[in-house]
Amino acid sequence: MDNIAGRKSTLTWAVHLSVLVLVLAWVFPTLGLFVSSFRTSDQISSSGWWASLTTQERQLPAVRISGEEVRDADLYVIEGELFAGSDATVTAWGTSSREPEAYEPGAIVDLDDGAAVTLSETGSFRLSGPESWEGQRLPRLFTTASSPPEFTLGNYVNVLTSDTAGAGIGRSFINTLTVAIPATVIPILVAAFAAYALAWMDFPGRALLIAAVVGLLVVPLQLALIPLLQLHNQIGIGKGYLGVWLAHTGFGLPLAIYLLRNYMVGLPRDIIENARVDGASEFQIFTKIILPLSFPALASFAIFQFLWTWNDLLVALVFLGTDDETLVLTGRLVNLMGSRGGQWEILATSAFVSIVVPLIVFFSMQKFLVRGLLAGSVK
Repeated sequence: MDNIAGRKSTLTWAVHLSVLVLVLAWVFPTLGLFVSSFRTSDQISSSGWWASLTTQERQLPAVRISGEEVRDADLYVIEGELFAGSDATVTAWGTSSREPEAYEPGAIVDLDDGAAVTLSETGSFRLSGPESWEGQRLPRLFTTASSPPEFTLGNYVNVLTSDTAGAGIGRSFINTLTVAIPATVIPILVAAFAAYALAWMDFPGRALLIAAVVGLLVVPLQLALIPLLQLHNQIGIGKGYLGVWLAHTGFGLPLAIYLLRNYMVGLPRDIIENARVDGASEFQIFTKIILPLSFPALASFAIFQFLWTWNDLLVALVFLGTDDETLVLTGRLVNLMGSRGGQWEILATSAFVSIVVPLIVFFSMQKFLVRGLLAGSVK
């Protein structure tokens, strides 16, 4: 009955629901990160990103009254603003931490020795008393205030241009590009030649090489990090961009060769044989026929490799170190979590900056991803 025309099977509905859950699980955190990157620190600490378009109401830290004292008839008066330059509106206030919302705006509260204080909705206060306030400890005001939604581009300006506020995020962004682009291009160039040889050139030991490539896919890269770093030090490479490029190239080559070889094997044999009959060399066949036809596979691997190198932390720490001049974005975000754990606006902005480039790369090339992954799976 599940196969009746016009009706979808239970498995189809389950697949659709699973995909929807996975999409929502990724979209909502990304959307929250994006919205939070434009909010101020006060707004982030008072409410979640889903309430960013509503009026925020929260209890503010206590503020001790201060200002210049003036004489008004028999009273000594101090007037001023609690929230200078702010759009906050006071909804309740108090003079004690035990009752921070005891009074409404505009209420006049009697203090000791005939003194009185009042606070308006806009945050204007008036403290008066029969004796001078000089040398006395002025009272504190506890307020609950509402403020309209507030968004700013200042977080991005601070993160990208200021070494103090963003702790060098702009520099780390350039460092990550310096690592990711060559570490994506070099494996593709090397693997394309190797994949063509394993797919269309006959030579002794080809089957063993293919088996070795498949075997290398399951080797954990963590096993090779320290020996590889020691080798780099012995041959004079040391820690630097060249070392991390070579490391990412070595770790990415097995997947690249396997993926490209499977795709190239599925190309029509007649095209290659006709080119050989016409006198084309292996290099001409590779550059003029194989590479243009293999673009979906090349693009799919480029997505995987770029995302891997962009989000990598372990390899970058081993082969670049933790120096500020070479620290990548992932390392910088780890430092921010430790040193700026309270500045959520900086963390949200820095994290969103780190995912913008991978999102652009993925969505610009995702149409080739499925075609490249399915290469060789069907005939």
